[in-house]
Amino acid sequence: MGLEIEYKYLVNEIPFYLDEFKHSEIEQVYLSMPNALENSSYRIRRMDGKILYCVKGEGLIQREEKEYEIPVEKYDELIKFMYGYTICKTRYFIPIQDGLIAELDIYHKQLNGLMTVEVEFKPEYDRNKFVPPVWFGKDVTSDARYKNASLANLDNIDSLL
Repeated sequence: MGLEIEYKYLVNEIPFYLDEFKHSEIEQVYLSMPNALENSSYRIRRMDGKILYCVKGEGLIQREEKEYEIPVEKYDELIKFMYGYTICKTRYFIPIQDGLIAELDIYHKQLNGLMTVEVEFKPEYDRNKFVPPVWFGKDVTSDARYKNASLANLDNIDSLL
């Protein structure tokens, strides 16, 4: 597994046009797997014509992550273990300071109106020198309610407000 170090922020307003940035439409579901590792999450994501299976370890800021592409047949087998709602979102990839990429997620369907942005850091990056851009809102990295696995269980975003 690789190590993921990521911070997540709310976004209230985007002060620029998104048309110029690369983006992807994402649908993802979370799985309740038999014989699962304790405190791990299991996800299937459809993105850019691929189906990606991901296992994430425990944690909010730093955790182990393994992701790999799977065939449609495996997707059909795993989807039987889905819980909650399918998360639908548009993800924009926005370059920011120090070669970092801000991944802006604009949610749809039951989470319509929610916007978050994540920044993933390499282990060697000095996180103390990171200054969030002015359009980043409240830091929700340590708030488990904003993990996508938690968001999959919400009927709407009212409980987050």
